[in-house]
Amino acid sequence: MPVPSLSSRVNVPENWPSGKPLAIVVDIICERWADGTAPGLSPMGNPLKAGYLDTAAVGWAEYGETTGVYRLFDIADEVGVKCAACLNGIVVDRHPEIAQRAVAGGHTLFAHCWSQDQYPVYMERDEEDEDIKRCISVQEKAVGTRPMGFGAPRGTPSENTAELLAANGFRWMVDSMNAELPYLFDTPAGPIVIVPWTMDVNDLPTTLRYGNSARKVSDDLSDILEGYSSIGSPHAVLDIGAHAHVSGRPIGAIQFRKMLEMIVDLDWVWITTRDEIANLIHPDIA
Repeated sequence: MPVPSLSSRVNVPENWPSGKPLAIVVDIICERWADGTAPGLSPMGNPLKAGYLDTAAVGWAEYGETTGVYRLFDIADEVGVKCAACLNGIVVDRHPEIAQRAVAGGHTLFAHCWSQDQYPVYMERDEEDEDIKRCISVQEKAVGTRPMGFGAPRGTPSENTAELLAANGFRWMVDSMNAELPYLFDTPAGPIVIVPWTMDVNDLPTTLRYGNSARKVSDDLSDILEGYSSIGSPHAVLDIGAHAHVSGRPIGAIQFRKMLEMIVDLDWVWITTRDEIANLIHPDIA
């Protein structure tokens, strides 16, 4: 089964909210790497010798669980924006209170593989299926509901991911950047909605990969909002991606609040969730 692909242009769903061409989904992302594994990106520019655990990077990432994720939830609640909480299964397992905090604030949860170092594209089919089932089980245990959406670490699914998600009862996935509108993707196990992921307003590549200040993320959003009519105000889904170990720190949190305040009162912006977007395409998916 191929990864989600398109053979023609994606059309605007008929029931898209009138007068609101830009759908914005705010993602609060809390990630954890498996024990003995460190993130590949961190503020330290000089890599360690091969074979040594980057303990500085490990601690830098853990900040998201201890501090950053709570700060981001608090800001979202204060501004009045419901977010999508993207959590690795190991985060929910080690810190069920994070998932519980998300649900208490009215935010939606979606699965992100068991740990951030496990990419579906590297997994055998049975291994990936087990990983998906573990994510379902740990969320059910923590909050009493299962995830209905999924996003792979690095946004890199395997050729089996869409089918396995459909077989395991998922309604939607984000792992395609080939469109800016949602579409239905058929698999041998049934259909799944693709709600495309966007990287235009995302802290991780903007600040770490490209070395910009946190202000650049909110500046990019401002440019999109101010200039949107100049490109015809197309119907599209746009993500605001805030990683708890990046934007949860003071300078990132300031920009996160600024971005939410930019969008909250715009009458032509639809602040939404992927569950709502998926319902536009296939409301009958269980």
